Amino acid sequence: MEFNCSSPNTIPVVSTFASPFDNSAAANGSSRKPISLWPGMYHSPVTNALWEAKSQIFERLLDPPKDAPPQSELLTKTPSQSRTSILYNFSSDYILREQYRDPWNEVRIGKLLEDLDALAGTISVKHCSDDDSTTRPLLLVTASVDKIVLKKPISVDIDLKIVGSVIWVGRSSIEIQLEVIQSTKENSDVLDSVALTANFIFVARDSKTGKAAPVNRLSPETEHEKLLFDEAERRGSLRKRKRVDRREFENGEINRLEALLAEGRIFCDMPALADRDSILLRDTRLENALICQPQQRNIHGRIFGGFLMHRAFELAFSTAYAFAGLVPCFLEVDHVDFLRPVDVGDFLRLKSCVLYTELENPDQPLINVEVVAHVTRPELRTSEVSNTFYFTFTVRPEAKATKDGFKIRNVVPATEEEARRILERMDAEILTRGSQ
Repeated sequence: MEFNCSSPNTIPVVSTFASPFDNSAAANGSSRKPISLWPGMYHSPVTNALWEAKSQIFERLLDPPKDAPPQSELLTKTPSQSRTSILYNFSSDYILREQYRDPWNEVRIGKLLEDLDALAGTISVKHCSDDDSTTRPLLLVTASVDKIVLKKPISVDIDLKIVGSVIWVGRSSIEIQLEVIQSTKENSDVLDSVALTANFIFVARDSKTGKAAPVNRLSPETEHEKLLFDEAERRGSLRKRKRVDRREFENGEINRLEALLAEGRIFCDMPALADRDSILLRDTRLENALICQPQQRNIHGRIFGGFLMHRAFELAFSTAYAFAGLVPCFLEVDHVDFLRPVDVGDFLRLKSCVLYTELENPDQPLINVEVVAHVTRPELRTSEVSNTFYFTFTVRPEAKATKDGFKIRNVVPATEEEARRILERMDAEILTRGSQ
């Protein structure tokens, strides 16, 4: 399959190593400030390309009219009106390729997660825009991300395309679906070319009052668009059901808790007799911390959600690597809720652990890693959870073959709180797989 870069809705991505003080814009008669000098945006090849392509909309967001009224009348838009695609010319752009290459000649997943969030944000802005420069724009924030499953490895030597559009809207929420597509000459089938699908949910707030604000309506046109709309409705119902099931769990499951804690107690009380093929959950932990910098903020002055996903992925990957002793292979990231915003200057602590392993299939053992992001305020002596991420990794068969006697260990909890977290995750996975 060949990607068509001439389509008006396809935005080519180029490397970001060009000088921000390049005079080419002035030579073309443009007096607009270069994108790389605009404040309040997280810079990557994709964010630069998206902002350049839709600069008129985003300049209005950066400098909204003072005391402007809200949008007075909701519009009805189709999915095609928000559909946007971005093209990575990896095969011909060496510098771009090097910006995305990981040590194993594949695309860096954490960087790709950043780009997915950036594109989803652009699409949500396009849908909510009323094309009226006299009204104040909405504040759109990432509320959650549904499970993302990697269907096949993504090579950094082959051109890559991300296509997305709005597939569902509620009163003040929007769901955007993105597909990452990479084709080869041997495999040009569209369905087989989809490397992953991601669904982002954004919520709209009035930029002045901060209250929930209504968004433009959506009118699906094709049968496929109507199918996606119905599927999004069902996912919303499933999320509500999961919340109910979690409350029901808190009233029972004592026997399962005791079974999980039994081996952990042996580790704590009689370590010499503990199972050598097991390890305490607390012994798999890793942690890092950072101060959120202005360069990582979005146009609303908050920390870019894709940046948080990137940092969480890097820590989860390192945790799985240290645990398995071999290079892990990413499989999926589960549903993510953005519980509270992260601001510039916040002290962010990321804590990870291997929550549990699934060893039923020896050819593909599963390593489930939890990453919890805490916003810590030393002055106030407070620490709040902003996000919890759940990543699943495995180990490549060819990597296992290089290590004699390789074996993934079982993870056991030492406290009731750890056991509850494990059971909640296991039950959530059962619910999700049962609905697919």
